[in-house]
Amino acid sequence: MILKVKPVRFLKGTIDLPASKSYSIRASMIAACGGKSIIRNLSDCDDAKVAARTANDLIKGSKIFQVGESGTTLRFLLPLLSLHTKSAVVKGRGTLVGRPNAHLCESLRAQGMDIRGSGPQESVPIVYKDGEVKGGVIKIDGSLSSQFISALLIALPRLTKDSWLINRGREMVSKDYITMTIQILSKAGIKIYEQRKGFYIKGDQKFKGLKNFTVPSDYGLAAFPMAAACLLPSQVTLKGYLKDDLIQSDGHILQFLKRMGVAFKKTATAITMSGPFPLKGGVFSLKDCPDLVPIMAVLALFAKGQTHLANIYHARFKESDRISDLRKELLKINADVKEASGALVITPRTFYRTGQFLDSHRDHRLAMAFTILGLKIGCCVKGIESCRKSYPCFVKDMKSLGL
Repeated sequence: MILKVKPVRFLKGTIDLPASKSYSIRASMIAACGGKSIIRNLSDCDDAKVAARTANDLIKGSKIFQVGESGTTLRFLLPLLSLHTKSAVVKGRGTLVGRPNAHLCESLRAQGMDIRGSGPQESVPIVYKDGEVKGGVIKIDGSLSSQFISALLIALPRLTKDSWLINRGREMVSKDYITMTIQILSKAGIKIYEQRKGFYIKGDQKFKGLKNFTVPSDYGLAAFPMAAACLLPSQVTLKGYLKDDLIQSDGHILQFLKRMGVAFKKTATAITMSGPFPLKGGVFSLKDCPDLVPIMAVLALFAKGQTHLANIYHARFKESDRISDLRKELLKINADVKEASGALVITPRTFYRTGQFLDSHRDHRLAMAFTILGLKIGCCVKGIESCRKSYPCFVKDMKSLGL
């Protein structure tokens, strides 16, 4: 589906922010591990629905799992399989086909699981035939995705043996997402001990359930209407559950915007903004928040001075290659965007081509970022339906503001 976005002069209104996709998935999968859980404000996006269904299938001991396009659900599921069933096939579709799982599958095989994915990257479908995770010393490369580590942290407390989870990669990326997992595990009564090179997980822990858990609003999705309010004359209010007791990796957007010269008022229930703002470029490390790459790139197009989006190598392995694919599309509007080693370097121009046809590459975050760009210069966005993956009401909400 193609969305034609015309430039607008003013944005005004109030929207209710969607619930966090990341916390919704974690809550569903951890709830499946035991105890009683009541989860409120669960996201209604496609990935969160997949996680809830997968959690139910785990509890039932299913043999076939369909995880759609949710990479997080897929990775969280794999170590849990041997705790719920003797064999299984895990299927996926769309952007999930081809995404890498080799690091996680290798670690699970070393533990005793007979599990293997398709092709050299061990993508879906993934077949589990026999065996189980035993515990002890487990080595995992966390330099490509934090989801591999989070997946093991959810499964290992249920083993009879204690475990030492050691990162054998250069460094752990997206570490805030690991902290998110540990925080939700703590609410279920599970203790994880961080050590210098990894984590110690005591065995035979009992999941006590999440009791009454409210999923917070999603800062990563709030970044899109916030960016729109930065670029255009605006009076925008974003309402939601915005208490800061739970970390969010994409919460970095608040500090990034402040560094760029943006002013906003934030409470536990709302963010209010009146734009536009003269933006400043700079160097921003997105090692822990690669999902912010597309919208930060759009903001950088209109900032004063050069912008470096650094430490984003792992952004290549998302729903799209969020370095090369993003650059390819932005070049269509006459943007000055260069790929460096694990970075994007953006130099603003005084003129951008309008009305260009921008392909989201079936990536929801590219689709939303290009829509915000269209509010400023006008464009056509291919694949806008991909927004269902994280923010089903995105177009509706932006229309209510003036799109």
